[in-house]
Amino acid sequence: MNNKITIGVTDCSKFEIYSNWVLSYNENIEVIQLGYKLNNFDLIKKCHGIVLTGGEDVHPKFYNQPKYYEYCYEDDIDEQRDEFEFKVLEYTEKNKIPVLGICRGMQVGNVYFGGTLIPDIPAWGKFNHAKMPDHSDRYHEIIVNPSSWLNQIVNTDKGLVNSNHHQSTDKTGKGLVVSALSPDGITEAMERMYPEGKSFLCFVQWHPERLKDQKSPFSKNLHEAFISAITNNL
Repeated sequence: MNNKITIGVTDCSKFEIYSNWVLSYNENIEVIQLGYKLNNFDLIKKCHGIVLTGGEDVHPKFYNQPKYYEYCYEDDIDEQRDEFEFKVLEYTEKNKIPVLGICRGMQVGNVYFGGTLIPDIPAWGKFNHAKMPDHSDRYHEIIVNPSSWLNQIVNTDKGLVNSNHHQSTDKTGKGLVVSALSPDGITEAMERMYPEGKSFLCFVQWHPERLKDQKSPFSKNLHEAFISAITNNL
């Protein structure tokens, strides 16, 4: 009998890092790489949970702001990936599959729920959240809403997370609520406003899969809560 938990991880340039993080802490997990280039959407039917990974800018036409295109990185736009991941979210919502969205995963998720994005954070007058000049991750503090569900997962009101992105969410999607912010007001996490009777849905802007401190609650607790939600769903 196969009692393994199968998690779909969306295809991206750093897929291995996400996959290894998902597989860590628990030998009972297997990963399926999902992506339009692999033409394997149907494999989602085998998945007990989904991780939406980081990567390209979401095309602004999907949130009705085509004029924002000039703020995107032109070589870093993939409309087919956007459409594939909207389809993934449509499936997970319909079938109550737990979802963890990371970085771009939060942005694509917010757009799916009808929200909008800030196409370039520095251009919108906020601190730079992109990687450091030596290409390492930037680190900054975040504030977690004390009354949020995320707070119950990480058990703290603030912490240090990594940052490597130039886009962020702007208007929050329908049915979502912001659960963590950076000190300059950039959304760092989102969750369902009314989670009762609905599947696990957690969007984070940082990269738990490559935090320097893998024992940090912003990595380990997140992983445990996600796997636990999947297990309880089986």
